[in-house]
Amino acid sequence: MAAVDVIVDNLVTLWRIPAVRQNFHWIFLLISVVGSILKELELVPETYFSSNRNALNVYFVKVSWGWTLLLLTPFLLLSNSTVSRSAASLGRRLLSLAVATIIWYACTEAFFYVEDVTGSCFETDGADVVIREFTSKVGCRRAGYQWQGYDISGHSFILAYSSLFIIEETAPMTFLKTAGLSALPRMVLNLLYVALNLIVIVWVWMFACTSVYFHDPSHKLLGTVCGLLGWYLTYRVWYLKPWSPGLPPRCHLKD
Repeated sequence: MAAVDVIVDNLVTLWRIPAVRQNFHWIFLLISVVGSILKELELVPETYFSSNRNALNVYFVKVSWGWTLLLLTPFLLLSNSTVSRSAASLGRRLLSLAVATIIWYACTEAFFYVEDVTGSCFETDGADVVIREFTSKVGCRRAGYQWQGYDISGHSFILAYSSLFIIEETAPMTFLKTAGLSALPRMVLNLLYVALNLIVIVWVWMFACTSVYFHDPSHKLLGTVCGLLGWYLTYRVWYLKPWSPGLPPRCHLKD
């Protein structure tokens, strides 16, 4: 497992750089704007990732919140039990998972609602005849028709929000790597940390693919802004208050 330890050390070194951690969120706005311009100018050639049937989209992005929770939950349980044996401390981190899940659910449902209330059902893309018997996207598509509404990019939202959420909650790893853990917990924690960083890489890559291949510019920008706001209002505003789940621990272990 020496190779994993080296990878963890390099990742920790990267995320310890203040400029990297403090400016990571800007990368999503930059990619969204630049990607939208490239798409509108048709400067990016078709690739494997220009199809929404690509494996990363089907098996990862479409269930991205599930992957985030699957890897982050055991990481939080193990890392916080190492930092503190306090049930209250662990409970606050699990509460942050619940808050993030509520934000994810509320935003995605809001996006579906907006698309429903702003859309109409057509026989085909670009058709002029509206099929008025269908008033929702689900019913329209089940009947084999096409729904056209204001489609806020759920991909842009969840990939940006999930990446920022993971980076915030894995912050304790910057000191846990020197905590002198026993072999098995250390190995599990290291593997989870590497997996979470790999997931962030996948999310950023697929965010870029969404930006250059799919959606209208305003759909992507609004989805991105929603993701950034979800992160900012929690980790930069609410979690700084005493009546909140609080931020993940960022100091050295207590004796």
